[in-house]
Amino acid sequence: MDIQNLAGRILNGERRALARAITLVESGRGDHRAQAADLLEALKPAGRQALRIGLSGTPGVGKSTFIEAFGMHLIGRGLRVAVLAVDPSSARSGGSILGDKTRMESLSRERNAFIRPSPSQAQMGGVARRTREAVALCEAAGFDVVLIETVGVGQSETVVAEMSDLFLLLIAPAGGDELQGVKRGIMEIADLILVNKADGALKDTAMRTCADYAGALRLLRKRPQDPEGFPKALTVSAVTEDGLEKAWGEMQSLTDWRRENGHWEARRSDQARHWFEEEVRLRLLAALDTPEARAALTALGADVAEGEMTPSQAAERMLTRLGAAKTG
Repeated sequence: MDIQNLAGRILNGERRALARAITLVESGRGDHRAQAADLLEALKPAGRQALRIGLSGTPGVGKSTFIEAFGMHLIGRGLRVAVLAVDPSSARSGGSILGDKTRMESLSRERNAFIRPSPSQAQMGGVARRTREAVALCEAAGFDVVLIETVGVGQSETVVAEMSDLFLLLIAPAGGDELQGVKRGIMEIADLILVNKADGALKDTAMRTCADYAGALRLLRKRPQDPEGFPKALTVSAVTEDGLEKAWGEMQSLTDWRRENGHWEARRSDQARHWFEEEVRLRLLAALDTPEARAALTALGADVAEGEMTPSQAAERMLTRLGAAKTG
């Protein structure tokens, strides 16, 4: 593969080249990983940045419908929008449906939009391991906004915040114990909580839910990266498009404040450090996925099960073997 040629085509905004590059960075083959690293290095001097927006919400809350309406709204303002939609992978077969492109029919036909569904590959939080590299590729291709849609809601879902500039939590209108259904951890990282489906018969319920969340947000400890009044809860409707303009205005206001007060670059530096450490962990785990390592694990595991060795002793011996294999 001609990496320099592919890099040039990506910098020219060719969507086919971008799709090919994302396939490359998602590959687990050793030669592909080396080529992906070379490609990202070749694109780095361009220094292009997009607004990275992570979005999460419970299944059925209308994430895909919201993203399509919001994406069309941004394109109408002259922006180029990329959507990285992460689909859950089956624990049994490893496959994914990857149906987001069919659910965003209007957006997928737009020349200034790019939609890429990717399998989660059993990664924590439903965020594919290489999603952050796909984000960098979309930035290099000249997209102004990159939307990262993740699956489900829970503590593990907060990993998306480590690759986003803004994090949106989409909520459906509900009453009663709705606040109990959302983990405190994900509430603490949300920059905006958007109560979707605020239209028709659900509009009043959506307004009450929004007020409940606004009250809950005021009880959380203030974060240094937020101006006065943030995080906020707002109502939106992906069907009628009510609230989309206001939500975008709040996102811009928060982004501008963070840039002016040094939080933007500091956050991106922290994220880069986080993903470096994560890459080291993943490569250490990969060292266990060899025939020799699996055989050693099986043998040591049998010794532990029979009481001939403690788990700590077995772990120490396994790590010693790995170290000897690396230096041998």
